[in-house]
Amino acid sequence: MGLTKQYLRYTASALFGVIASQKGNIIYVTLRGEKGRYVAVPACEHVFIWDTRKGEKVLILQGLKQEVTSLCPSPDGLHLAVGYEDGSIRVFSLLSGEGNVTFNGHKASVTTLQYDQLGGRLVSGSKDTDVIVWDVINESGLYRLRGHKDAVTQALFLREKNLLVTSGKDTLVKWWDLDTQHCFKTLVGHRTEVWGLAFVSQEKRLITGAADSELRVWNITYIQEATDPNEPESKKSKGSPAAAEKTSEVDETSALDEMCNKAGSIMRAGRDRVVTLATDRTGRILACHGTDSVLEVFCVLTEDEICKKMEKKMRKAKKKANLFHLVSPSYDPDFSVHLNRSFDLILSPKGELKATLLLQNNTIESYILNPSAQVPQVVRASKITIGGHRSDVRTLAFSSDNIAVLSAAAESVKIWNRSTLQCIRTMACEYALCSLFVPGDRQIIIGTKTGKLQLYDLASGSLLETLAAHDGALWSISLSPDQRGFVTGGADKCVKFWDFELVKDENSTQKRLSVKQTRILQLDEDVLCVRYSPNQKLLAVSLLDCTVKIFYTDTLKFFLSLYGHKLPVLCMDISYDGALIATGSADRNVKIWGLDFGDCHRSLFAHDDSVMTLQFVHKSHLFFTAGKDHKIKQWDADKFEHIQTLEGHHQEVWCLALSPNGDYIVSSSHDKSLRLWERTREPLILEEEREMVRALVAGETQGETGLAGKKTIETVKAAERIMEAIELYREETAKLKEHQAICKAAGKEVKRPGHNIPSGSSLSLRSLLSELEESLLVLPFSYVPDLFVLFNEHVQRGSEVELLCRALLFLLRIHFGRITSNQLLVTVIENLKKTTISRVSEVRNVLGFNMAGLQFLKREIEAKDEVTFFADATDRFEEKRRKRKKKEKLVLAMV
Repeated sequence: MGLTKQYLRYTASALFGVIASQKGNIIYVTLRGEKGRYVAVPACEHVFIWDTRKGEKVLILQGLKQEVTSLCPSPDGLHLAVGYEDGSIRVFSLLSGEGNVTFNGHKASVTTLQYDQLGGRLVSGSKDTDVIVWDVINESGLYRLRGHKDAVTQALFLREKNLLVTSGKDTLVKWWDLDTQHCFKTLVGHRTEVWGLAFVSQEKRLITGAADSELRVWNITYIQEATDPNEPESKKSKGSPAAAEKTSEVDETSALDEMCNKAGSIMRAGRDRVVTLATDRTGRILACHGTDSVLEVFCVLTEDEICKKMEKKMRKAKKKANLFHLVSPSYDPDFSVHLNRSFDLILSPKGELKATLLLQNNTIESYILNPSAQVPQVVRASKITIGGHRSDVRTLAFSSDNIAVLSAAAESVKIWNRSTLQCIRTMACEYALCSLFVPGDRQIIIGTKTGKLQLYDLASGSLLETLAAHDGALWSISLSPDQRGFVTGGADKCVKFWDFELVKDENSTQKRLSVKQTRILQLDEDVLCVRYSPNQKLLAVSLLDCTVKIFYTDTLKFFLSLYGHKLPVLCMDISYDGALIATGSADRNVKIWGLDFGDCHRSLFAHDDSVMTLQFVHKSHLFFTAGKDHKIKQWDADKFEHIQTLEGHHQEVWCLALSPNGDYIVSSSHDKSLRLWERTREPLILEEEREMVRALVAGETQGETGLAGKKTIETVKAAERIMEAIELYREETAKLKEHQAICKAAGKEVKRPGHNIPSGSSLSLRSLLSELEESLLVLPFSYVPDLFVLFNEHVQRGSEVELLCRALLFLLRIHFGRITSNQLLVTVIENLKKTTISRVSEVRNVLGFNMAGLQFLKREIEAKDEVTFFADATDRFEEKRRKRKKKEKLVLAMV
């Protein structure tokens, strides 16, 4: 039997270079007792908390894999609800930064989140057209509201009423009664998608934003307000029983009477659709922005302010003898600023309006203005830019000591410290396409889209020299193995050779580094990529005609032509020993060639989209590829096997760079992020990885219905942890029996050592509470009997009773047939029945006793202080109970 080749696993180490992602929204959060200073933004799968005053990142809320799409802070400011692209929702604590609660109910991306006034309920809308109301305290879903025919765009609770308003891309605005969970009113006054909702004037007006430049204003009238408030209650209820029942029915089934009649319109400056429409927490300021770069802010006036403004305008109109038509006198536009993606507002106690803006160029800006001023002046308070590029990073490079990382984009080049992930240099540049560290790591060279070579000094951060190298884009640059020069290839069909030299600096007496051109190789097609062989005898050139041509470096004579790709070769690399060359193409294939005869050893279907970059690991025949399918893959060029896939980027991967020692990989993507991957000491067994993937695929294709959770790699690994704990229990049990037999044979007293399974069993179940069913579903039945014995021991001790009962009932449900047919499990099940019933009764008695004690204390305090606890909530509860009794009587009368 041959030896199995061992590989080492690469894992995600860090995420940097991204200030804020574009799919989610920016919000103010309360941290360390301060409001209006800290903002939360989505950062791929994480959430970053930024200090806008210092421009520093103060907290990271760690996500899993899916990208963040929606954020919402709780009313008390202690928690943050985060919606993800896969439909899951996590609630994080802003004090500890941990995700305590997970909700899984949506099948598509979460588009909106909103807490109610007390923070006990959370509503979520999704692209799957469903609206779900969650109980945050009990960590469970209350009900699902179906009615929209397209993605839900916004959902708002009413503060005073138990109502919910939702809007969708189906042009509808729906009103939901949460007591009966039904839609009682639908607004159909929009001809295009409704993208935003906002309540103003103490929830007496609703403002909607659609795909046009009109903001529609709706008056809301409640039944209690429509009737005469001075009319006595006895007169209202006077009449026949049928009339009373009819009044009760109307009161219960329709909370509004002629509620949403259109009051007017506000014409926005922007012509495109509304992206975000929101108010501050006081409802005093309304702001909206579209797909253009203008944020429009309106001040919501009170009735007295409206009268004063109208009188003033009438006086001016009389003086000028002109007629003015005011469409919506309650709204006064104040200012506009540039932004693209999202914003949030907060009104300080001093009356200053703070606005924080999330721009599409990976920037956060904060502005301040005084709305009460005669002419409001907008002042930019802060700007966070240092932590990332404004555009996509198109080239990466490692220094020779594996410490510094170079990243360059369309506007700047940055140098990062790999260990701290801090940006240590930022230098302005032209649109960069390729780069390298000059030997010695004191200078860098950038190749630009305009065909220029830019030489920078890292110590001073200054541009030393700019050379016009090519007439078109400079696509590729490669350092010569003797480190005395480099070669460049561009769109002008030329390959140019350059040498380093020292020239006299005009500004000082010392010499500085420069480059000079030595040779030119003219070709028939545009050059896309160039690479030296390690011994510097050969030069590989990728051309636009889908071929790779090999030339002798010294004479520039043609040696080999590698043809077989259907589309141009975008990237390639040569192994350390010069035996192999691997090419990656836009046709999604990677081909491995022998560099001695130019024969194709193997063609691999590597990615689902274009292969953008390829690089060999130093001193090995392993190489990495990255593509537009968001994935990075590792391959073995000797065995032609796929080793592992690094998933993390959410959009196209443009480039990657391997450290000279092969321990680190840095990659860049269209999602503005830079990711660092690290080689661990953990061995990677190919068969186990493939078996795990096959198990996932098999689990996903069984039947048309299934559990609400998802079967993932994490649930499979969690089931493996449970199996390891059970194996440990079996070993300890065998040791115990052996110990008892030895003691019995020797006539000694049998001492029972602690053999129980470690706390890892309950810990494993507790850690996968949100995916408990999926993990237990993966668990083989051979482990279930031992698990029942362990459950019995833990329940007898009274530990984790609720969690263990939940797992026990689920196992009984899925393995019912095999359990009932197994006679050996009868005794175990009987013991479990007795212990669980008794322990659950004890827990119930403790809860009942505590509730009775709290109610007794409440009555004592109320009698002593002559006050009523939760008076408003009690009145609302009594009112709901009265209405429910009326409805029950009405139903009985109809029957």
